[in-house]
Amino acid sequence: MSNWKDNYEQLLYADETELKEALAEAQSLSWKNFGKRIKFYAPSFMYYKTGYFHSSPAAFPSISVTGRFCALKCKHCGGKVLNTMLPAVTPEQLVSLCTQWKQKGAVGCLISGGCLPDGSVPLGRFIDAIAEVKRDLGLTVVVHTGVIELSMAKRLKDAGVDAALIDIIGSDETIKEIYQLNVEVQDFDRSLKALHESGIPFVPHVLVGLHYGKLKGELKALHMISKYEPSAVIVIALMPIHGTPMEDVPPTTSTDIAKVLTIARLTMPDTPLVLGCMRPKGRGKGEIDVLAVEAGVNAIAFPAEEAIKQAESLGLEISFSSLCCSQIYEDIRRNLW
Repeated sequence: MSNWKDNYEQLLYADETELKEALAEAQSLSWKNFGKRIKFYAPSFMYYKTGYFHSSPAAFPSISVTGRFCALKCKHCGGKVLNTMLPAVTPEQLVSLCTQWKQKGAVGCLISGGCLPDGSVPLGRFIDAIAEVKRDLGLTVVVHTGVIELSMAKRLKDAGVDAALIDIIGSDETIKEIYQLNVEVQDFDRSLKALHESGIPFVPHVLVGLHYGKLKGELKALHMISKYEPSAVIVIALMPIHGTPMEDVPPTTSTDIAKVLTIARLTMPDTPLVLGCMRPKGRGKGEIDVLAVEAGVNAIAFPAEEAIKQAESLGLEISFSSLCCSQIYEDIRRNLW
């Protein structure tokens, strides 16, 4: 066993040899605790087709309760991501839209939206509609909360939400500079505590390289998350988006993503770990995904074929799903992976 447990920060500066050693340690730990398995997810909000699996066009739509509105206009997103979602800006529209997609074959949906100036997603007036969708349609419902209070977390739990997703930022400078948001790291810590205390399954996301492609606050984010027993942890990475202030920022490197994945596994050995859907595309995607397999992740969203082949070469048991990758914790619990 290495001495990284005493100082995970040194892993952020590991050379190639040290990183390989850390990846092997993380992989061994993962296989010990979860077995030699991996699940690949391809929900329908992004087209996906390989020689192994293709996404269903209707299985898991992504919905915005604010349409294209977001008060923050973060430098890395600028509200552009909302353009890829289906709008449902009233509770009635949400129920109607979910009903329509259920008839098309949907098994679940992501309910998200732009943030208010305080960093929260305005889900409050949609609680009854969400409960109706769960009760009458039986869909798997995953929500993106933003900064959240305990009372709201409890309401989402009571509505039957299957998982609450939240991005966790570990740097005050990044929150102000990139999110342009007037909250602090401690507000994200309180949000994690609220979700934990409410009893709702919750899946924090750590966005690698959010600070102009550089590591800053990721270790702090993982430390905060590890205190609250999340259902799973998803690591994503900066993906420069055309038309945003950060469109020309170099994508996060595969090495930095691998380092954060490794630290996540070593700090939370019993927590399902996922490489999520937001990460650099293009030629580097295969390298990122292969390193994730090497790090012993339990799941990857929209995997490159190279990663699937790598998993096969390692003798991993492989399965595919059209659900959101946040559901890895439930698939593990039900042995559906």
